[in-house]
Amino acid sequence: MIHLQPRAESSRLWMFASPLLALFLTILFGAILFGSLGKDPLKALSVFLLDPLANMRGISEVLLKSIPLILCGVGLAICYRANVWNIGAEGQLILGAICAGATVLAFDTPAKPLSGAVVIPLACLAGIVGGMFWAGITAWLRARFNANEILVSLMLTYVAGLLLIYVCTGPLRDPDGYNFPQSKVFSKEFQLAYILEKTRLHWGFLAALIAAGVGTLFVSRAFIGYKLQVGGLAARAARYAGFSSTKAIWMAMLICGGLAGFAGALEVMGPIGQLIPSVSPGYGFAAIIVAWIGRLHPVGVVLGALIMSVFYIGGEYAQSRIGLPSSITGIFQGALLFFLLACDTLIDYRVRWK
Repeated sequence: MIHLQPRAESSRLWMFASPLLALFLTILFGAILFGSLGKDPLKALSVFLLDPLANMRGISEVLLKSIPLILCGVGLAICYRANVWNIGAEGQLILGAICAGATVLAFDTPAKPLSGAVVIPLACLAGIVGGMFWAGITAWLRARFNANEILVSLMLTYVAGLLLIYVCTGPLRDPDGYNFPQSKVFSKEFQLAYILEKTRLHWGFLAALIAAGVGTLFVSRAFIGYKLQVGGLAARAARYAGFSSTKAIWMAMLICGGLAGFAGALEVMGPIGQLIPSVSPGYGFAAIIVAWIGRLHPVGVVLGALIMSVFYIGGEYAQSRIGLPSSITGIFQGALLFFLLACDTLIDYRVRWK
């Protein structure tokens, strides 16, 4: 029988090899799944994993999908390093999208009192503030009443989704939109400029990379980042050193909420160009997997976001080219998380036959 023997110290080798092994097992699982559905496993895997990277348009779409995943993933990595289990990045993204969309619509009138160069930064700021506000509710309940942040942040995600439906069918609905639940399409000057011609990749990708770089400095070089981690992991030790665990909770949640809200703002002013009830296909939840794939490090988060983006685009290709259901993306995401958690056992334990 299999016996797990605790290691004397955690294996640094498996700490980095675990995500690669999990990815390999996910691909193997996908081949078995495609075969059970009556598809050629090699052809299906090629469509799912290789076709999204076959040309510049596909690559640009992968990079586009990675923007909200990087932003939410960096914020969640900082939260989890501080032992703050925020599961509500999806809701914080949605609030950011609502606030940014409302800001753009307030100035997108025939008179256009402000130019896009002013409104776009304002909308981004509004999105950040909206995400921070939504995350602040969880932080306040955790700090004041010791409420479980997992449940609170998750439940607030559903409230945010219902709020988005309300504004799209009520105060922000397009009066000339034939009663469809959506706002009017933003004017061109209030949409983000593209980086590459004939693609939808906008400058938000550069902003996401900058956020990952700043996050790297924050967790590895900044003293305030060190205090945050100590305050989250060892409250008593933090108090002895003069650090505040309550401040750690607030800081981690507000950083994550701000980044998620920024991601929502970039989505509505980028590829979507309006407010709709389906602003996010689950970026905030997928970013949880991204954060763990990246070993809770912002640089690793970027790599994890790219892998997850390939899953999103590959799922669309598999649906249109070989007739697989759209849920195939979610299956791959769940399988990757399952295998990653299983492989992480090897970090602290050795497998022995007994």
